[in-house]
Amino acid sequence: MTVSTPNATHAPKKWDLKGLHGISDETLEIHFGLYEGYVKNTNTLNERIADLRRGGAAGSDPAYAELVRRLGWEFDGMRLHEYYFDNLTTSSKELQSGRLHDLLGDQFGSIDAWKKDFAALGAMRGIGWVIAHYDRSLDRIVNTWVGDHNVNNLAGCEPIVVMDVWEHAFFRDYKPAEKGKYVEAFIANLDWKACEARLG
Repeated sequence: MTVSTPNATHAPKKWDLKGLHGISDETLEIHFGLYEGYVKNTNTLNERIADLRRGGAAGSDPAYAELVRRLGWEFDGMRLHEYYFDNLTTSSKELQSGRLHDLLGDQFGSIDAWKKDFAALGAMRGIGWVIAHYDRSLDRIVNTWVGDHNVNNLAGCEPIVVMDVWEHAFFRDYKPAEKGKYVEAFIANLDWKACEARLG
């Protein structure tokens, strides 16, 4: 059993993703900076919530309540970005076998059919995340749209493939009307081994 340290903080992760196909190094640097802001804000909120709790604040305290609500946004922004960068690689190889291959093929008919469905969600109007969640209770993958970091995540389901479709993920490389090209680039850079490892 792991016991959490009261003053533990999240450290920002680092990735070497220079040279991705269709996603520029400049976009990545901007994106890493945004991610680091979520890490910083998550740590700050945890500290402020702990201070208020030590001072006797509870859920009825408006300041405490708002900070707790805000924590979900910042924490999920941090964690979804970690999933996103973790499932990218400069040496992507096509998924040709394995458990994830079989799950996607059984459910969608083929890997290409899954890609088409996932890409269609990514090309929809709006900002947010497209996530292929694994529903362990049914042993199936569900492609979902998550509008905000902390809204529409499927409780109890594991994010397997996570794609950021907020403008900061592509606006330096593509015009808004070319969002589909970014989605194609994302899929072309997928680290399938990292995605499959998330099935547990």
